[in-house]
Amino acid sequence: MSFSSEVKAELSRQVSSGRHCQIAEAAAIFIMCGQVSANGESISVRIENPDVGKKFCILLKRAFKMTPQAEGKGGTSLYVVRGKEEVGRFLQTVKLSGEDGSFQEREDLISGMVVQNACCKRAFIRGAFLAGGSISNPQKGYHLEIVCDSAGRAGQLKAMIGSFGIEAKTVLRKRYHVVYMKEGNQIVDMLRIMEAHLALMELENIRILKEMRGCVNRKVNCETANINKTVSAAVEQIHDILYIRDKVGFDKLPESLEEIAVARLEQPEATLKELGDSLTPPVGKSGVNHRLRKLKELAKTLRDEEESL
Repeated sequence: MSFSSEVKAELSRQVSSGRHCQIAEAAAIFIMCGQVSANGESISVRIENPDVGKKFCILLKRAFKMTPQAEGKGGTSLYVVRGKEEVGRFLQTVKLSGEDGSFQEREDLISGMVVQNACCKRAFIRGAFLAGGSISNPQKGYHLEIVCDSAGRAGQLKAMIGSFGIEAKTVLRKRYHVVYMKEGNQIVDMLRIMEAHLALMELENIRILKEMRGCVNRKVNCETANINKTVSAAVEQIHDILYIRDKVGFDKLPESLEEIAVARLEQPEATLKELGDSLTPPVGKSGVNHRLRKLKELAKTLRDEEESL
């Protein structure tokens, strides 16, 4: 089972105790993937995920005292409610009917009257995700999205999510408008809003492990870079010292430079501190660095003189 299916299975097992929240969630599922027949005598909702289908049936039974019939074969099921009176009652409750009681499609998702309270907004967002959303495997990356069929609906859903402090984005994908988020902390907050607590803990555990691995990798890379830098510097220093030895000999050097030159040749892998500690008397890192820099300048002078001949 994919992580997205696990999240939907968890959300499908949770049914709000308040009827107003049940209405909001059922309305979201219907709006995202439902339709009303031309004669207004039936409503149908096409749902691929069986857990979501069961959840929709439970919501209709508890909030509307309706028992939809499940039809269809294969992976997709059609949930149908028949009867003009029942259809009219449903549409009126979710504020999708006109003055004559007939279905009235909205440019946005839902009337503000259905989602007045924060709990109802949570339920509506949950229903929208169940019907038209998906979430990627957090082991591979962070991405949560809900697909809407119009810019107005995507805009209202984005604003509803934004009311909880989450800055979702929208993008046009073919003929659909997608509300999405790609930050791990945003997706954690989204799961908290929808009350998918088990999925939230799993995602947080994965995030912690990924951050720990990233931290270790950064430290290793940093240490490796420092080692490479130290080795490269030592190789260059030894190259200069050997050139000076072969050209003029160490006996022509000041005692301090001869001492550090010999120490570097004897300890090619030593750090500046280790080199300084090996001298008598010991010399600090800055002192060692100063002497090595003098040797480098001398080697450059000798090379320049050789090239000028």
